[in-house]
Amino acid sequence: MTDARGEKLAARRSATDPGASLLPVREFHFTAADFERVRKLIYEHAGISLAPVKQDMVYSRLARRLRANNYTTFVEYLAHLERNDEAEWETFINSLTTNLTSFFREAHHFEILTKHLKKISAHAKQIRIWCSAASTGEEPYTLAITVCEAFDSFTPPVSIIASDIDTNVLATAGKAVYAMERVGKMAPERLRRFFLKGTGNHEGFVRVRPELQKLVTFTRVNLLDAHWPNVPGPIDVMFCRNVMIYFDKPTQYQILKKFVPLLREDGLLFAGHSESFMHAADLFRPLGRTVYERADRKC
Repeated sequence: MTDARGEKLAARRSATDPGASLLPVREFHFTAADFERVRKLIYEHAGISLAPVKQDMVYSRLARRLRANNYTTFVEYLAHLERNDEAEWETFINSLTTNLTSFFREAHHFEILTKHLKKISAHAKQIRIWCSAASTGEEPYTLAITVCEAFDSFTPPVSIIASDIDTNVLATAGKAVYAMERVGKMAPERLRRFFLKGTGNHEGFVRVRPELQKLVTFTRVNLLDAHWPNVPGPIDVMFCRNVMIYFDKPTQYQILKKFVPLLREDGLLFAGHSESFMHAADLFRPLGRTVYERADRKC
C-alpha cells in the first residue's frame, strides 16, 4: 500500500504517460547503493545480516524516518545517522528488527525447562534465567508461568532477565497488557491463574498478574556489545530462540563464545526450531530438540 503522497505521484505519472507502469511510485529515491549502506550500518551496529530480498522492507520502514526528520533523500538521512545521533541510532535499529512471538511458542521447550528446574532446584538456592530476545514480553512471561507452575508458587527461587535490542518492544513488554486473542490458545485454568481480565474500557484485554511481573526484569542488551553488564552470571538457563537466524555464522560464533562463561556448567541453552549451532560444536553440544549444553561439561 502506498501513502497519499506516493499515490499522487503515481497519478501524475499516469496522466502524463498513459503507458507508465501501474506499480506504485516511491516517494523517496532509493538506490542499490543506499540499500547496501543500510545493510552495512545495521550489520556493524547490531550484527543483523539483511538479505537482498529485504530491500522493499527496508525502504518501507526507513521512509518513515525520512519523513520524521524532514529529509528528502536516503543519502541525507544516512549521513545524519552517521553523525552519531544516539537517539536516531536506536530508532534505526528498532525500525529494522522483527519481533514475531507468542505465548508458549515451541511448547516442548517449556516441558524440558520444567524438568530441568526440578532437577537443579535440589542444589541451587537461586536460579537465574536469561531470555535474550524478550520482544513484546510473551516469551519471558511464559517462562515466569512455567517457573511458577514448576514450583507451585508465585514466589519461586527464580529470577528472569529479559533483554532485547529494541526499546519499543521492551516498553510494550513492561506494560504486560495483551489483547485477548494473544492468549486465546491458553488453557482456561492457566489464564485465570496468571492473568487479570480487563473490564469496561479495558474489555478485550488481559494483564499479567503483578506476582508474575515481579519475577521478570526487562533491560536493553545488544548481543554485539563486548560486555553485557545488565546480565549478571552465572546463568542456569538461556533462551536465545529465533535470534541467531538474523546473524551470519561468524557473528553467531562470537555471541555463542560469550555465552559459555556466563552459563553454568550444567546449564541449558535453548535455540529456535530453525537454528543449529553445529558450526560451534567446540562451544555447545546438542541434546536434541534444539536444546544445548556446554561442550566442556563433564558428563
